Amino acid sequence: MHKYEIIIYWSNDDQAFLAEVPELPGCMAHGRTPDDALSNCKDAMDLWLDTAREFGRAIPEPKGRRLQYA
Repeated sequence: MHKYEIIIYWSNDDQAFLAEVPELPGCMAHGRTPDDALSNCKDAMDLWLDTAREFGRAIPEPKGRRLQYA
């Protein structure tokens, strides 16, 4: 389980809920519901971290906040 902060909010432009991980630049996902966005975001985080490891990039330490709804 990841301990990165996830911010979930509604996007009028996308007509979907977006889930962003501020500590992992560019890591975000969307979904029809907040739960869908969160589930998709967990997959995106796994891919982000796997890619960073594969290319030897630094992985930020989590600040420890888990989830916020905005």
